[in-house]
Amino acid sequence: MRIVDFKKSISDLNKFIYFDNNDYLREKTSNPLKLKQVIAEAENLLKINNEEDKYFLYSTIGNLYRICEEPQKAIYYLNLCLSYASEEGNIKNEIVTLIRLGEALKYDKKHSEALEFFDKAFNKCKDNNIDAYLDFALQHKGKSLMELGRFVEAEKCFISAFKLRKFKGDTTLIDSTKQALDFVQRLKNQ
Repeated sequence: MRIVDFKKSISDLNKFIYFDNNDYLREKTSNPLKLKQVIAEAENLLKINNEEDKYFLYSTIGNLYRICEEPQKAIYYLNLCLSYASEEGNIKNEIVTLIRLGEALKYDKKHSEALEFFDKAFNKCKDNNIDAYLDFALQHKGKSLMELGRFVEAEKCFISAFKLRKFKGDTTLIDSTKQALDFVQRLKNQ
């Protein structure tokens, strides 16, 4: 398979990925076998020499391993991504990878480290005037705080993310944050 064909094939994956209402809105899959097949295809493509494509593959593999609940494998690949983004000086890729790595750490029950990565991503956004990922850093930080039972702090993150997402006007992101706000409210009221 060629990288171009692989990129086309993964557009269908969202059909198998959902947010679990019984597990702090973590991303999960209804078809782990399909995700494992995609991971295997991506790992086979790692023989290519194009570094940007390798970054894409490492990122995809890391993200899918996290969703398949194999956080150590996710962390391995996402650390490769972070090294590449840092070496290239690609701040946007670095920010995205910091957030993804934070999520993988959260799935590995390393919430303190995860929070540090979300804060690093947020600060890199601020320091470099890159607003596009502020809401993601806040949303994921909020979810980690929520899992720690720090509901008031989580809610503040979600409210900030919600304001940014309303400004963006992306209904999918707005709905995701509304769902997180509703979820943290239910937890606070238990």
